[in-house]
Amino acid sequence: MNTSAIFSIIMQTKEKRATSHELRETINILGIETSCDETAAAVVANGTIIKSSVVSSQIKLHEKYGGVVPEIASRAHIEKIYPVITEAVRQADITKEDIDAIAIANQPGLGVALIVGVTAAKALSFALGKPLLAINHLHAHIQSAILAEENPELPAVALIVSGGHTQLYDYKSPLEPKLLGSTIDDAAGEAFDKVAAILKLPYPGGPAIEKIAKYGNPKAIDFPRSMLSPDSLDFSFSGIKTAVLYYCRGQDMKGQNKVDSMSKRQIADIAASFQSAVVDVLVKKTELAAEKIGAKTILLGGGVAANNQLRTALKQMCDSAVPPKKLLVTPKQYCTDNAVMVASLGYHKYKAGIFADLTLEPKASS
Repeated sequence: MNTSAIFSIIMQTKEKRATSHELRETINILGIETSCDETAAAVVANGTIIKSSVVSSQIKLHEKYGGVVPEIASRAHIEKIYPVITEAVRQADITKEDIDAIAIANQPGLGVALIVGVTAAKALSFALGKPLLAINHLHAHIQSAILAEENPELPAVALIVSGGHTQLYDYKSPLEPKLLGSTIDDAAGEAFDKVAAILKLPYPGGPAIEKIAKYGNPKAIDFPRSMLSPDSLDFSFSGIKTAVLYYCRGQDMKGQNKVDSMSKRQIADIAASFQSAVVDVLVKKTELAAEKIGAKTILLGGGVAANNQLRTALKQMCDSAVPPKKLLVTPKQYCTDNAVMVASLGYHKYKAGIFADLTLEPKASS
């Protein structure tokens, strides 16, 4: 990784001195994200002013495998981290003096992917003499739901739904999200990808299933809704994935995959019924969590937060609650992994004086 080149480009950016007033009023955080298969960098001022956002996606590299291959992801991050950071700084039209801190998502994620971003961030922190901020990737997803909301009504329940995680949080401040429940097996996004593979739909599975589900009947097949126990806030989506597999290949798994002989409408019915079951569980668990903590607001983030049925169902739940709850949803362009959410949360850590040092290491799990 050419970290000296990153430093050189920033040093060579045209000089533009800020006034003392601007320096007092503006805190620029350079965020870096490499937790999975997106290489991203962004500059965000004061937690909400997005000056730049650059994301290099690896979907084309992984689609033939039906999922993310860690070694391929790591190599792509090494190739892209320098140009992505350079472009984020260029688009923000800032100099090295304007950067107040470097925020890096160091957990959770793929270890071989995280290490690329962490190494780049530490090199920049040392070379520029700027503070380093360690960011939990999942907490950053929560932050993405309140980018445009400076003072959400609290307490809030945050639902984070992605390919690798499905979690509920008790949110009282950006720095203190308390985990209420998590997946015990497959995450919702992972289940979408696996069911898409069963139905021979393109990768990534979430958008593919949502697209074809529009033509299906969500009540055609009664797939199971695993609630684990009446008061559990944990999730389990392995059962519904297996139910789809049995539906397509038989309970003994000895039959041929029926998908090859199914009509588009039949596949659409399976996709719609599966999606409906997953959304039902997500909404019911979120509602239960909101009742337990007396939440006034619901926050939704993560890749699966882009799903329109989930957004609609949560909105209906919030509107029908007594009293009604406010729903804050991540803008679709920031649902998938990005560095805007990392830099935004980094601002709050910067203001609180919570800094990391150059011994910072990536952590695959949080």
